[in-house]
Amino acid sequence: MPTAEQRAREQIDQLLTAAGWSVQSIAAADIHASRGVALCEFPLEAGHGFADYLLYIDGKAAGVIEAKKQGATLTGVEIQSARYALGLPRSLPAWRRPLPFVYESTGAETHFSNGLDPEPRARNVFAFHQPGTLSEWLKALPQTPVFTTGSGSTALHADFAPLTFLARVRAMPELLSEWGDGVSKQQLWPAQITAIHNLERSLAANKPRALIQMATGSGKTFTAISFIYRLIKYAGARRVLFLVDRGNLGRQAKKEFDQYVSPVNNFKFGEEYIVQHLASNHLDTTARVCIATIQRMYSMLKGRELAVDDEEQSTAGIDALFKQPEPIDYNPAIPIETFDIIVTDEAHRSIYNLWRQVLEYFDASLIGLTATPNKQTFGFFNQNLVMEYGHEQAVADGVNVNYDVYRIRTEVSEAGAKVEAGYWLEVRDKATRARRDWQLDDDFEYEPAELDRSVQTPDQIRTIARTLRDNWQRDLFPQRSELPKTLVFAKDDNHAEAIVEILRQEFGRGNDFAQKITYRSTGDTPENLIRAFRSSYYPRIAVTVDMIATGTDIKPVEIVVFMRSVKSRSFFEQMKGRGVRIVSDDDLRGVTPGEHVHKDRFVIVDCVGVCERDKTDSRPMDQKKSVPFHALLQAVSLGNVEPEVLSSVALRLSRLEAQLSDAERARVRSTADGIELKELSRAIVHALNPAADRSPQQAEDALRQAVRPLAKPQLRELLLSLKAQKELVIDIVTQDRLLGAEYSAAARERAQGLVQSFEAFIAEHRDEITALQILYNRPTRAPLSFADLQALADTLQAPPQLWTESQLWQAYAALDKSSGGNRVRGASQRRILTDLVSLVRYAMHQENELVPYPERVAANFRAWMTQQEASGKGFTGEQRWWLEKMAEHIASNLGIEAEDFSYAPFDQRGGLGRVHQVFGAELTKVIEDLNRELAA
Repeated sequence: MPTAEQRAREQIDQLLTAAGWSVQSIAAADIHASRGVALCEFPLEAGHGFADYLLYIDGKAAGVIEAKKQGATLTGVEIQSARYALGLPRSLPAWRRPLPFVYESTGAETHFSNGLDPEPRARNVFAFHQPGTLSEWLKALPQTPVFTTGSGSTALHADFAPLTFLARVRAMPELLSEWGDGVSKQQLWPAQITAIHNLERSLAANKPRALIQMATGSGKTFTAISFIYRLIKYAGARRVLFLVDRGNLGRQAKKEFDQYVSPVNNFKFGEEYIVQHLASNHLDTTARVCIATIQRMYSMLKGRELAVDDEEQSTAGIDALFKQPEPIDYNPAIPIETFDIIVTDEAHRSIYNLWRQVLEYFDASLIGLTATPNKQTFGFFNQNLVMEYGHEQAVADGVNVNYDVYRIRTEVSEAGAKVEAGYWLEVRDKATRARRDWQLDDDFEYEPAELDRSVQTPDQIRTIARTLRDNWQRDLFPQRSELPKTLVFAKDDNHAEAIVEILRQEFGRGNDFAQKITYRSTGDTPENLIRAFRSSYYPRIAVTVDMIATGTDIKPVEIVVFMRSVKSRSFFEQMKGRGVRIVSDDDLRGVTPGEHVHKDRFVIVDCVGVCERDKTDSRPMDQKKSVPFHALLQAVSLGNVEPEVLSSVALRLSRLEAQLSDAERARVRSTADGIELKELSRAIVHALNPAADRSPQQAEDALRQAVRPLAKPQLRELLLSLKAQKELVIDIVTQDRLLGAEYSAAARERAQGLVQSFEAFIAEHRDEITALQILYNRPTRAPLSFADLQALADTLQAPPQLWTESQLWQAYAALDKSSGGNRVRGASQRRILTDLVSLVRYAMHQENELVPYPERVAANFRAWMTQQEASGKGFTGEQRWWLEKMAEHIASNLGIEAEDFSYAPFDQRGGLGRVHQVFGAELTKVIEDLNRELAA
C-alpha cells in the first residue's frame, strides 16, 4: 500500500503531466525532450540537499517543487524551498539565480511563489502553471529601469516595462477623473474615483481578493470598465474575465465596454483591445477581456456544452442544491493562468459551493462587485472591502434618488377569498392556455399565498390597477400629465400576462401602453422590449417576473410596483434598485414629456406588503420541496447526482407523467430519443436504490447514466413547459374591495424627517441667505427679489440638501393627510418657484395654512380690488384685464416693473405704451400698490 508521501508524488506527477510538463528521473533526463521538464530527486550543491523536482524551461533551470505528504501544512515550507532555489550547481544553466519559480505541494494543495515579484509571497494555486506561461514571464525580463520626474513625482519611463503584474500595478499613472469633449465627454464621480484608487492600492499590497460595494445605480459597471482598462494598459494584465449572473447582463456589459472611450487616446475600448462576449465554448486567446456567465465558464471547465437558454436563468440558489458539488478538475485547454484578473458582478451570488470553484480555479486576483453584500460575501473576500458606498450616501451625493412607499391594500390581497358551492369558475391549462368551466360542488377557499400561483382573481388585479390609475397623479406625481415609466413585478408569466391585459383595459390604452418583458415574451426579443422601455415613449408600463430585477439599467423608471413578495433581502434590494438611478431632465423628457419633469425620487407601490416583511441574508434555497423544477433540472444538467436532488426530480417527473395527454407523452418520447418519462423516472429511482455489489464509483456512474437524457436542453425545456401546475383556477366571482391606499409609515417618517431638516435649515441660515433675511423680517416690507428667491432655491437644490419645492410640498401634504388635517392645499398642482415663499412662511409658522403662492396672491388681489371699489374707485373692463394680468405676473415673479410690459401677455395688447394710455398718471401708483399688497 503506497505511503502518504508516495500518494502525494503520484498526484503531483499527474498535475505536472496535465499542465504539459515531462516528468523525468535523473537517470533518464532529457531536458530538451519537452519545453518543460520536471526532474525528480535532483541533487543540489553541498548543504542544499535534494530538490524533489527541478523545473527546466526551454533547456534552462527555472524553479523547484518541494513535495510534502498529504495533510501536511505548507505555510513555512517556503524557507526550505527557497534554500533549494539557491542550491543549483553553478555549472548548470539557469534563467536567473536564485531560481524564480518555487512551489510547495501535497498534490491536494499547492503553494506558489513568483520570485520575479517584488517581495515574493506564496499563494494558493489550483494546479501548476504551464511551461509556456512561465517561459513568457521569463522572456519578459526588463532592461534597467529609467525614471523620470515631473511635478515633484517619480514614475517609470514609458519604455520600461516592470517585470510582473504586481510590480506594474505599483507604478500606475495618475487617474484622470474627466476626459473627452462634447458628446464623448466622460467623467468619474468621486465615489468611483475612490473605488479605483482603493482597489489599485489593494492590488499593489498584493491582496488576492477585494470587494467593491456600490449602491445600485451608482455606476459599478463603469467603475469596473475604468479600472479594467487601467490594469490592462498600465499594469500589463494579459486577460481579464468579467463574470455575470445571466446572459442578458453579459450582453449589456459588452455594450458598455464598447461605448467606453479611453481617457488617453479617444479610442473606444473595443477598438484598442479585443473584448469577447462568450456565447459558445470557444475562448478567443487574443481577447484582453472575456465576458461570460459563470454557468458557461463552469461548463467549459467541465468540458461540457451549455445551451444558450441555460444562461438566461439566474444562478441564485442553483448551487445550494449541491451539498458536495462535482469537483472541477484541471483542464489543460483552460490553464489556471488564463486570466490575471477576475471581476465578478453581483458577487453575492457567485461565491458559493458550485460557482466558487470557478473563481478559485484560476491563478488570478479576484474583484467582487455588489450593491448588496452579506456576511458570506465579506468572508469570501477576506473582509477586504475597498469601497463601501451605500444607497443613503449615494442619495446624499446626488448619484441615486430616494424613494417613498405607497401601500395598496385590498381584501383579497390581505385575506384571500371564499367562493360558495354552485358558482362557476374558469380553469386554464397553463401549457396551452385553453379554458374550461368548472361548477363548484363544495365551497372553494384560498389563502393570499395562493394568489396568482394556483388561483387568479382578476378583480384583485383590477382593483390594484384602478387604484394606480386613479391615484398616481393625485398622490404620487401631481405635477405630471403623463404616467411615469412604471415597472411591475409579477409572480410568474401567467400572472404577468393577466396584469398586462387588465392594465390596458383600466387605463383605456392600446397594446403599446403596457408590455410583458419576460423570458417567455413573444413577438419581439426581450432586449428590444427593454430598449424601447428605456428610450421610447412606449411602453409606459413594463411587467416582468425577474428578468429586469437585477443589473438592467432603465433610468427613467419612477414607479416600481410589487405584486409579488420577496424573502431575500439582497434580491429585494436589487429589485428596488431599478428605480434609484438618476436621469437628466432632457433624457427623462425624451420618454416622459411634459412640464416640471424632473426625477428627484421614485415611488414603490407595495401591493403585497413586501416592504413590511422581514427578509433574510441566508441562502434563498435549500434541499426542500420548495425548490423550483427548473433549478433541479439545471442542477442535474451541471452534474449534480446527489440523492436528495435526484429523488425530488424522479418524484416530479412521475407526477408530471400522470398529468400528460397521449400527444404530450409522444412529444416527450420524441425529444428524449424514445425514452418514456415514466421510464426515466423509474431509472432514476432504480439507480438511487443501494446495491450491495456496487462500489461507490459504480453507484455514481449508475446515477449519471440514469439522468443522461436530462443533459439535452431541448428535453429540459419541454418538461418545464409541461410542468408546474397544469391548471390555473380563475376566480371570476369574487369582487375585491380596496381597504386603503396611502403612503407607508416609513414614507411618513421620511416626510417628517425632511420637514424637520428643512425647518432647521432655514432657522440656521436665516441671517446668511438674503431671501430668508427678508422673509424672517417681513414686517419691514423689504422687497424680495426673484433673484434672491432663485438663489435660495439653488442652495436648497444643491448637495447635500437636494430639496425641490415639489418634494417639500409633498412632505407637508403627506404629514397633513396622515394627521387628518386640511391645512395643506394644492398638493396635486404643479409647483412654481414662488411657492417657495409659501413654504418658508409656513415653516416659520407665519402662516396657518400652506397655500400655493398664486392662490395667496389671488386672494390679496381680490381684497385689494374690494378695497378700491369700496373707496369709490371704479375700473373699466380694459383696466380690469391689465390688473388681472399684472396680478398673475406678480404671482409668478414676486413683482412687476415697467420693462415687464414688453413681454407676453402684455405685448399682445400694446405693451408699455398701451398701459400708460389705459392708466395715465395713476400707473406708477397702481404698480406700487400691487407690488406692496399682493406680495404681502
